[in-house]
Amino acid sequence: MMTTRYETPMRYWLLLTWVGALFWLHPALSQPRPTDFIRELWYKNGVIYNLDVKVFNDSNGDGIGDFNGLTAKLDYLKDLGVTVIWLAPFQPSPGEDDGYDVSDFLGIDKRLGTTRDFQNFMQQAKRRGFRVMMDLVVNHTSNQHPWFQQARKSKSSPFRSWYVWSEKRPRDADKGMVFPGVQKETWSYDSLAGEYFFHRFYRFQPDLNAQNAAVQAEVRKAIRHWLALGLDGFRLDAVPFFIEVPGTNIEKPEHQFDLMYWLRQYAQWRKGDVGLLGEINVEPGENKQYFGENGQGLHMLFNFYVNQFLFYSLASGEVKTLLEALEKTKELPATAQWAHFLRNHDEIDLARLSNRQREAVFARMGPDKNMQLYDRGIRRRLAPMLSNPQQLRMVYSLLFSLPGTPVLRYGEEIGMGDDLRLKERFSIRTPMQWSSARNGGFSTAAKTLRPAISGNEYGYQRVNVAAQRKDSASLLNHIRHLIRLRGQYPEISRGEWRLLESDSPHVLALAYEGTGRTLVTLLNFSDKPQTARFKLAGKTIRTVFAEGSARQKGSADLSGLEMPAYGYRWIQVQP
Repeated sequence: MMTTRYETPMRYWLLLTWVGALFWLHPALSQPRPTDFIRELWYKNGVIYNLDVKVFNDSNGDGIGDFNGLTAKLDYLKDLGVTVIWLAPFQPSPGEDDGYDVSDFLGIDKRLGTTRDFQNFMQQAKRRGFRVMMDLVVNHTSNQHPWFQQARKSKSSPFRSWYVWSEKRPRDADKGMVFPGVQKETWSYDSLAGEYFFHRFYRFQPDLNAQNAAVQAEVRKAIRHWLALGLDGFRLDAVPFFIEVPGTNIEKPEHQFDLMYWLRQYAQWRKGDVGLLGEINVEPGENKQYFGENGQGLHMLFNFYVNQFLFYSLASGEVKTLLEALEKTKELPATAQWAHFLRNHDEIDLARLSNRQREAVFARMGPDKNMQLYDRGIRRRLAPMLSNPQQLRMVYSLLFSLPGTPVLRYGEEIGMGDDLRLKERFSIRTPMQWSSARNGGFSTAAKTLRPAISGNEYGYQRVNVAAQRKDSASLLNHIRHLIRLRGQYPEISRGEWRLLESDSPHVLALAYEGTGRTLVTLLNFSDKPQTARFKLAGKTIRTVFAEGSARQKGSADLSGLEMPAYGYRWIQVQP
């Protein structure tokens, strides 16, 4: 029989109720200051930069990146213009899933440095004005975690119910895999336990039973621990699986949304302006359950839905389905925010596209089987996928003009490539390329954790930070300018937006209403010139950004605007 346990932490809820009543009853405590609202919505104006300490910068020459190396590169990130640093898992781990198989939620991988090194990084980051987030992976643990090792030993172990077990192999054990084609089952037999354990991911990552009150207490402990060390928020891994009710339909499980709301309340109780970003890849109609009503859910979600149709538009050159995806994800609670990205640390997931649409993306961006993954996605970096430099610049112009918070993956700002010799998603997790020096300037070691890309079109000898800093026309400087330009138009993240009819199936046009002005961003997804037409006559018009020159300005006639192949333009319209 399957073993689960659900206990409501009643004392915790009573405490929260008491604290809430105190703030409600006392005007001096409950009255917000004018700056509080802005401070607490920092994630809306942010630009998030995701990096993995292990492959970012090695300070001691052992071939593995570390916190001292990251600290040394904070000025680079400041100059780039990003405001939020999102750290991939850095806790102790056997490393079978690149750190997402955590074996100690409160520790630091000793290869990456000491607690003092981490504290110094946090101190230096704060001095430069950065917010710092980290991955919180609480859906599962490593099978080497002491909790699981204790759970295996005996049915009477108090840790047994921290995981999900079955005496017999469930009939649906070969369904619901997160990694189809690589992963064969979601239930695996443990010879010491004498039972089957549940795992949505790899078999070395047993799922925690989040409905167990003791597990909930450990999650609270982890949140409390890292917030006390200065963290500003968490990127929550695999949220739908964390709140999944064990024993329900594996393909359409029930979800205990209260667990997520409880996590939000606890984190915000510990730190009033905490930010929670959820990895949640669901249909648009399900998003509001994760955002919650009246601000009870997560602050941000990745917009996987728009991302998938974005790649179809890049492959087809037409924007119709992308426009529909933007409209379907438009409605949000007032304090909620979408996080938009081009590439993340995983494969490009195309599962929500039709078979025809997905095959079109494969044909254009990942035609070889070795470029594809899990029967649904592509495991390449963005620059080699697009191959056209102008198209690459256009899509970054889109990223920084989408309604939400942009997220950059390390190395994307210089157009890094991929190493398809590495297995699965490791192909896009190679060392950062800082210079043309050995190992791309990442490390002086003879052998690094993963080999730096070398020798080809995307090798560190040609693609690196040092070279692009010197080139005013480089991708790095293009993105630096876009980040600063976006900062001048806070209406992108805070204002009302609408889609404009462009009179072309290839041109996407977004309009943002600001204070006394409207910003219109235009993007041509076609490899041929297009003419865009708009109904904004009688206005004062100024082009503030366009292809060819970041400083291009002047008037533009919106009754017939000529857009070059993969052209982009930001236009400010005033009364």
